[in-house]
Amino acid sequence: MGSSLYKEVFMYKKILVANRGEIAIRVIRACKELGVKTVAVYSDADKGSLHVNMADEAYNIGGPLPSESYLIGENIIKVAKKAKCDGIHPGYGFLSENAEFAENCIKNKIDFIGPSAEAIRLMGDKITSREIAKSAKVPLVPGTEGEVNDEEAVSVAEEIGFPLMIKASAGGGGKGMRLVHQMSDFENSLKMAKSEAKSAFNNDAVFIERFIQEPRHIEIQVLGDKKGNVVHLFERECSIQRRHQKVVEEAPSPGVSKKTRETMGEIAVKLAKKVSYVGAGTVEFIMDQKENFYFLEMNTRVQVEHPITEMITGIDIVKEMIKVSAGEPLSFKQKDVSINGHAIECRICAEDPENNFIPTPGTAYYTKSPQGPGVRDDSSLFNGYKVTTFYDPMLSKLIVWGKDRNDAINRMARALDEYIVLGLKTNLGFLNRLMREKDFISGKLDTGFIDKHKKLLKTPKENLLISSIAGIISLHTASDTKNIERDPRFTPWKYIARRSSVSRNSMF
Repeated sequence: MGSSLYKEVFMYKKILVANRGEIAIRVIRACKELGVKTVAVYSDADKGSLHVNMADEAYNIGGPLPSESYLIGENIIKVAKKAKCDGIHPGYGFLSENAEFAENCIKNKIDFIGPSAEAIRLMGDKITSREIAKSAKVPLVPGTEGEVNDEEAVSVAEEIGFPLMIKASAGGGGKGMRLVHQMSDFENSLKMAKSEAKSAFNNDAVFIERFIQEPRHIEIQVLGDKKGNVVHLFERECSIQRRHQKVVEEAPSPGVSKKTRETMGEIAVKLAKKVSYVGAGTVEFIMDQKENFYFLEMNTRVQVEHPITEMITGIDIVKEMIKVSAGEPLSFKQKDVSINGHAIECRICAEDPENNFIPTPGTAYYTKSPQGPGVRDDSSLFNGYKVTTFYDPMLSKLIVWGKDRNDAINRMARALDEYIVLGLKTNLGFLNRLMREKDFISGKLDTGFIDKHKKLLKTPKENLLISSIAGIISLHTASDTKNIERDPRFTPWKYIARRSSVSRNSMF
């Protein structure tokens, strides 16, 4: 374990992965291919998780709540020192954008595999990052220059005009964010945004900016090294969202022209260089339907959706992160990067699209991921996998590549047809219907897409019987999960055959 047939010239001997789930597995795999040993950490709830079994070593770091385990930086550093690690990869979420944690890693002579603490601090605060973007002449959405206080908020809102967005300065993931359409709703929305920001980030600072009608969410992937080199890997379209959180991403964007792509990429590189950025990062923009774009924020970490960029460029972003952190230069230059084909990612989640995408904890008694040409499933799923209320309900990321966008959509639809998760209510049906929606196929996208196509959230009548059968199977396997393998009268393959038969001979 922890070795490869071809050992690259490399300084890291052992890396601790300070995360869980599919991103921990993704980092572990990259380390193995580089010949680097890995250390996993896990909470009480994750004792039997896949990332724990894949690493060379694994250590328990506390209770099931993130605040009892994955968010306690000092305990993670203690494990890293005990295991004699020379690097820590934070993945995304948890401590990945925590400047203090990055600093403490360095103080303990362990490399933080990501940008400097200063870059995290500068770009992690939305107000500060806007000021830096402005100094770099990056286009900004009209709004406040910094934090707005309660006394001046109303007059500022009147000046900016409606509709407008109230955003938490230290925010992310849609927390502390409110869309306001009229002045009569403003003060209450401001109060709610500040309260949510305080609860989520222990910081109630907010700013206000104009709301762009029917916007697209476009982001540029950047990579930087310690030699001052920064490149971009083109854009990703991230407009399909629910509750301001991404559901489907694709690269390249069907709404971005070659000229806009080049301009966005140049601006993203310029901004990253402004803060001497090292590692993987993403510069996010909001773009109107005429391709006018404005800076939103910079995420100083690897993104959930990084695989689609890997698929169209052939560049392993996680490996590059590790190598540049170790002091190596980027293995390519901007002129070497080109777009090949089209890639789409669907986030497979244990959630109920018909009920405002509410998480649906439970046990996945049987799973089968799709295979075939151009299909990649970044997953932490296995038979018996338990989804708890402690963590994000994402189960896996299904990624496909096609020679063009239509090819990728057709491949994703086929792959979603093959995906089976028994025992949990998931968003698989919704995603499958989305791939067949004419407005999605035509590339007519904006961040309000799901709200405009609420029919996609409803399970068609012809699929209700299939869902009932799955429920019965779940109850059967719940009493004895081994039956799914032992009882020849009841197998997943017979279930698949029955599902196929029901689909073709629907009585509804």
